[in-house]
Amino acid sequence: MQPGGQPNMQQIVQQAQKMQQQLMAAQQELASAEVTGTAGGGLVQAVVTGTGELKTLTIDPKAVDPEDTETLADLVVAAVRDANHNAQQLAAEKMGPLAGGLGGGMDLGGMLPGM
Repeated sequence: MQPGGQPNMQQIVQQAQKMQQQLMAAQQELASAEVTGTAGGGLVQAVVTGTGELKTLTIDPKAVDPEDTETLADLVVAAVRDANHNAQQLAAEKMGPLAGGLGGGMDLGGMLPGM
């Protein structure tokens, strides 16, 4: 802090740059991470990236009934939702510590409203 209780602008910039680097690293890690979701006791399996991009979908032949495609469709949707839920949890784990960054460790004296 500078005299008068004002935050040092250089410290603020350095802290912001450090947080930006950490955020970019976490985003890259999420983009390359893969998480799995399943439905129907494992009959349908979806793999998505940590950012929610669908990578693969595996359907066990036992789940395929030509007379009942609605159930298969429901299983696919459920597996993709489960995988996306798991991706959101992973994102929360990776990004959570960064979310409180500016507000948590350093008092910016109201210089960055909305942060």
